[in-house]
Amino acid sequence: MGEEVIVEEHSHTLSELREIADEFWPVSTAESWDRVGLVSGADDAPLRRVLLAVDATRVTVDEALAWGADALFTHHPLLLRGVHTLAEDTSKGALLARLIRGGCGLYAAHTNADQPAGGVSAVIAERLRLLGATPIVPHSSDPTIGIGRVGELPEAMSLAAFAERVAAVLPETVSGARVAGDPGRLVKRVSLLGGAGDSLLDHPVVRSSDVYVTSDLRHHPAQEALESAIAGGGPALIDVAHWASESLWLEGAARRLAARLPGTEFRVSTARTDPWVFSVGARER
Repeated sequence: MGEEVIVEEHSHTLSELREIADEFWPVSTAESWDRVGLVSGADDAPLRRVLLAVDATRVTVDEALAWGADALFTHHPLLLRGVHTLAEDTSKGALLARLIRGGCGLYAAHTNADQPAGGVSAVIAERLRLLGATPIVPHSSDPTIGIGRVGELPEAMSLAAFAERVAAVLPETVSGARVAGDPGRLVKRVSLLGGAGDSLLDHPVVRSSDVYVTSDLRHHPAQEALESAIAGGGPALIDVAHWASESLWLEGAARRLAARLPGTEFRVSTARTDPWVFSVGARER
């Protein structure tokens, strides 16, 4: 991460970023509960530098302003859940105030960036070298896009070896990859979902897979899935850091945007906004 894409000089505006982002990741394909698109900023504002990050946090806002960015392009929406104040003694109010005062717009592409080729889950599938990867839940408007991906490894491998591959393709985090299942179990059919994925544990596509890779698996849903697997078949589970699973698509997004907006600099944040900074007492069972 941290690659900077710079192309020939040209004049662009924030409205052009909105238009092209909506072409690549249509707002109309976002889940109904999601809040994506332009959060703050003026359409006619000049667009010379754009910082991409998973999250809008104090660290990434500081990075954007220090670099002189005109926009911060994030995966997670800052205002996903309802807020009733933007007072600067609140965390979100303070962040937005700093961005506005710094002349830096804020744009979010969330579940609409999960769906297409080159999106969050598709990039993970590519990095894991899955063959014939297709959406777990196809979108109603286009069956070639959708939530998650399912595909097959070129050759079956042990769960332990596959977990090592998963950990190797993701940026390092304190939690790494947690695995539930027999280390020697052979896996070939893989389903995955970047970000929180326990809502799909009972999906037939996931249930028919050998392993399911996702994030934020809670104790009881994971335990029930494993008990169901013992009773009637089901996948082993690999739980990875949420931030890590959603970070890989940003480099490709930066390149695509740069190609359409020549003269604008695009940089992926070097900040790791995974909230966990250390762990103690971890033991393999």
